[in-house]
Amino acid sequence: MSADCLFCKIGAKKIPSKMVYEDPEVFAFEDISPQAPTHILICPRKHFESPNETTTGDQAVLAKLQLVAAQLARERDLLAGYPTVLNNGSGAGQSVFHLHLHLLGGRNFRWPPG
Repeated sequence: MSADCLFCKIGAKKIPSKMVYEDPEVFAFEDISPQAPTHILICPRKHFESPNETTTGDQAVLAKLQLVAAQLARERDLLAGYPTVLNNGSGAGQSVFHLHLHLLGGRNFRWPPG
């Protein structure tokens, strides 16, 4: 955990959020500025600023982010289609430097994004 990280504080419940999933390794909450009807942020409890800080020892938690996204998508009936997005660095749109996966759904999306 990083003492000055917004998402670490949310995971520790020092900042209120609408938590939708929690376990010892991962937590997920609704984005306060949603870009789709469903916009959930899925975070590892271990603080990484970005995927660049991960190693092969982090494979299980990285895979779990996608598994939690799939579970939440099923629970919200998003099976017609949903993207998961992991931004890496400010040039890719990352604004909070705690690795997190976006789960978006409830509307049509296009490729390429943005």
